[in-house]
Amino acid sequence: MIPLALDPKNSQLVLIGAGPGALRRLRALHQAGATGLLVFSPDADAGLAQAAGAHLRHRLPDTADLQNLHLVWVVGLPTDTAAKIAAMARSMGALVNVEDVPALCDFHSVAEIRRGDLLLSISTNGAAPGLAASIRRRLERCFSPQWAARVAEIAALRRGWQTEGVTMAQAAQRIDAMVAEHGWLPCPAAEELSSNQADIP
Repeated sequence: MIPLALDPKNSQLVLIGAGPGALRRLRALHQAGATGLLVFSPDADAGLAQAAGAHLRHRLPDTADLQNLHLVWVVGLPTDTAAKIAAMARSMGALVNVEDVPALCDFHSVAEIRRGDLLLSISTNGAAPGLAASIRRRLERCFSPQWAARVAEIAALRRGWQTEGVTMAQAAQRIDAMVAEHGWLPCPAAEELSSNQADIP
């Protein structure tokens, strides 16, 4: 696996699918900043239609729709239909994720925690998504919403240090000292996590 943080503003993305899974994936992509991606769904329910808005196409895509794409998500379609779409998209140069079908995936979506500019991601390479979700739920208790403000505070300090000529190594030392002084780590739930390790499948 090669972990990357992708800026959706510079990528062409498409979601193809139906049902609760497609809506969940669309909301996650919107949260990541991919607000303008097209959604193809011949059987979109009210929730998906509302979330997609004017970007919804009430059909499956054809080859013209899949030109010049970077990433394609396929969710909630019959496996044979998903396989045909994945092959067509891949032949056009796109990378494809077919949810819950690792053999049809070029990449895997990760379990994630967002706290402002802080992004924590957990992946099992598609082998055990339930385990990734379990780890995410535990980490969410360690990294509360307060971390958004903490990252913003560090970012502001770093900009000032850059103008002062502080090196990256010196900045890292200052950040380590600040984290230790405020007791941000280890997380308050560390003992609970340790006691619950036996619960993780």
